[in-house]
Amino acid sequence: MSEWVEKQLGEMVYMNPPVELVRGKAYPFIDIGRIECKSKIVSNAEIIEFNGQGGSRFQTGDTVFSRITPCLENRKIAQVRLINADRGFGSTEFFVFRNKTGLTDPLFVYYLVSSDWVVLPAINSMTGASGRQRADRGFVENLKIKFPPLPTQTRIADILSAYDDAIENNNRRIALLEKAARELYREWFVRFRFPGHERTRFVNGLSEGWEVKKLKEIAKINPPLYTTKNTNEEINYIDISSVNNGRFNGYTQYTASEAPSRARRKIEIYDTIYSTVRPSLRGYRFIVSCPLNPIASTGFAVIRSKKQYNSAFIYFLLTEQGVIDYFSQIATGTSYPAISGSDIENLKIVLPNENTLKIYWDNVQPILDKIDKCESQSQNLARQRDLLLPRLMSGKLEVG
Repeated sequence: MSEWVEKQLGEMVYMNPPVELVRGKAYPFIDIGRIECKSKIVSNAEIIEFNGQGGSRFQTGDTVFSRITPCLENRKIAQVRLINADRGFGSTEFFVFRNKTGLTDPLFVYYLVSSDWVVLPAINSMTGASGRQRADRGFVENLKIKFPPLPTQTRIADILSAYDDAIENNNRRIALLEKAARELYREWFVRFRFPGHERTRFVNGLSEGWEVKKLKEIAKINPPLYTTKNTNEEINYIDISSVNNGRFNGYTQYTASEAPSRARRKIEIYDTIYSTVRPSLRGYRFIVSCPLNPIASTGFAVIRSKKQYNSAFIYFLLTEQGVIDYFSQIATGTSYPAISGSDIENLKIVLPNENTLKIYWDNVQPILDKIDKCESQSQNLARQRDLLLPRLMSGKLEVG
């Protein structure tokens, strides 16, 4: 620890470094919505022409840092890994951090600016109108932080990165498993190639025994809100930052007295939690295994199947792009357009016969259980990493 030196962040790290881009040339573009909360890597999904637009500029290896509320509180911070390019541009709401050669390690910079040493002061520096507050660049640049020697930085980054790499491997496996379950849903219930379809009669455009119903006929939307008289009861809170691309990404532990006021939606096994606010309006993973007292924000709707074997059908139905687009169109409100519980209840669906739904559940449940195991492993890895990070960054835990 004696070799650690206290320096201003701007002395050791470039902040918003210049990147030369050529007008009329296409470059990778990364918007703020591309970053998953607490995810280490972000890659570009699109390449667009640069015409002198304002915004951030970055290179592979830089760290992009969301400076606006609530993205900063949700820790939308990631290291850039561009596809088939070495530079690009993106949202105006990014700070960009880059290591200084010989002084700082690029991956260490990512973990440093993702830590409480930078994030919490940045949040406290925010100014601007309510709902559009932004962190102050000068304040962040002048933060005083203790830096270890460069070899120690590299060892710290390698230790923490091992956890994130394992989480990313799990996420790739989860994506493949969910793709398999969704493809089976589409094969049976969108293309109507379910078992025995060759021998099934169609009546008024529907397979015999299938019906048009409202979702509320097979599911309960928003069961009674969570209440407790025990203020010391431990709960596990799930909010918008807890879920990325339909995957449960961990929860925040509180006692009931300390939990946010929006922690009101009680979740049970096989419930679907569904964001009701646009633009984040989309279906999220339905919970396969439940931690002790999982409570979701009221920004979610909770959809609980009346029969367990309908759970997977409901989840994949609600997360089809056509349903998400429909809900986005009917969302109302000015600042934060949203759908209501009754909008979800009154969604008209084509309901297959009971036997087909049971067979689908028997095929999909083992896949969901594998997803659950991967998610549980990732949550444990993330908790271990988050316990290590402050100890390593403060020098309390020495690295050999």
